[in-house]
Amino acid sequence: MVSPSPDPFSNENLVDKLLREQSTLQTPVAKFSEAHDQGTRTDLFKHLIPLEKPRNGEQYAFQVELDKCTGCKACVVACHTLNGLDEDEAWRDVGLLEAGPANPGFQQTVTTACHHCLDPECLNGCPVGAYEKEKDTGIVRHLDDQCIGCEYCILKCPYDVPKYSHDRGIVRKCDMCHQRLADGEAPACVQACPTEAISIIKIDTAALRRENNFLPGAPAPDITLPTTRYIGRDVPLNATPADQTQLKPQPAHWPLALMLVLTQIGLGLTSASLWTGLSTTSLFTSTTEAVMGASTGIAGALVFNAGMIAATLHLGKPLKAWRFFLGLKTSWLSREILAFTLLAPLPLILAVFPFLPDFPLKDFIHTAAKLSLIPAALGAIFTSVMIYHDTKRISWHLSTSLPAFLLTFTAAATLFIHPALFTLSIIALILLDLKLLLPASRSAWTPAQHSAKLRLGPLERVTRARLFTLALTIPLAFLNPWLALPVLLATELCSRHLFFRTVHAPKMPGGLN
Repeated sequence: MVSPSPDPFSNENLVDKLLREQSTLQTPVAKFSEAHDQGTRTDLFKHLIPLEKPRNGEQYAFQVELDKCTGCKACVVACHTLNGLDEDEAWRDVGLLEAGPANPGFQQTVTTACHHCLDPECLNGCPVGAYEKEKDTGIVRHLDDQCIGCEYCILKCPYDVPKYSHDRGIVRKCDMCHQRLADGEAPACVQACPTEAISIIKIDTAALRRENNFLPGAPAPDITLPTTRYIGRDVPLNATPADQTQLKPQPAHWPLALMLVLTQIGLGLTSASLWTGLSTTSLFTSTTEAVMGASTGIAGALVFNAGMIAATLHLGKPLKAWRFFLGLKTSWLSREILAFTLLAPLPLILAVFPFLPDFPLKDFIHTAAKLSLIPAALGAIFTSVMIYHDTKRISWHLSTSLPAFLLTFTAAATLFIHPALFTLSIIALILLDLKLLLPASRSAWTPAQHSAKLRLGPLERVTRARLFTLALTIPLAFLNPWLALPVLLATELCSRHLFFRTVHAPKMPGGLN
């Protein structure tokens, strides 16, 4: 009779036994790899995508199971690789949510891409129709060949989805790998996730409009009605992004800063040239009112047109900008382009016509230009204000940006009319700037506090330079307005630099740097 072979593990202790069992356990990545080895690519992900197209009243959407997301970023790598993105370009991100003192142990990694919103602001804001929302699938697609690279969709999207490609001069974004879905294949991120945390589902759009319970800690869903569904774990309502309090300045957008300052000051100077009784209280010159007015008009036309040229430097594809009329119905950027295009001849006419010989209708054209300048200028400046107000960013609200932009115009206009009026404009600008600093003392985080702390923290030198040069313009204006003009240009450039760099830009949760 053959005796049974002895158990080689009979004498092992508990620790050895547990270690041996641990060595046989498969990680999610190992299971994912084994499944790939055993199955075919087309069959492997059928349970993670709809097998039929959306019916009427439905659309595709991402679904993320939070309890399965490990933050491994395999989805980020797959999206980057399979879509051939640039080295510094990413259409999918992984962030982190925290719940703070109320739930000190709560942390949640969050994978996010385009939410393919029901009312996408990227589409509404685009001036050239470079976005479309597919009627049958609801996927929001970016049309690369139509894009002019204005980046306005980046400012409009509250989730930081569109990304600018410097190499191509255009914006690009996630399109849910729509070609794969059309062929019955899952998107790259769905295929790459080792824990199957990401899938594609169909949603009822009418139900989503009635109640959109989006991810706590993310920007409010009422602006665009995002469709991504986050399930699998209850996120506390007080959850906040881990990077919310990081003081990271936003892009400077120098061409836009130059455009705003130069056009507003140029229009102010041109408006000043229309006034009679121009100030001649200068210690260094005895220039007559007529020559002063003509000089101011010429300076205004030159400064204004320099601003118009600067605006084109912000476009990745400026030669396509003629298509701006396609967005007039929904885009304030299209309306601004139209307003400034119609306004552009007026400063030049007012600067040049006094020096031209008489010809039929000369006086009529000159008078019409004078009468229409200020209404057209105010209308154009208003469109500039609305471009930024329409992004729903708190520090770009109408109540802040409208006074700032109008006071720049007013300061330039009053500089050559009377120094006392100019002083009032400068005092108003100083008070407006000080008001923006007040929220820094608040204890609770708010977008306004965030912007104020940026002004007093990373950008403190620019803030100090702004206030110093702003005050310096007052004595210079009484001395000689031409001495004050370059300082006014410099201080307003500081202001617009702070305008762009200190704004709190809403986005999906990010990680700590």
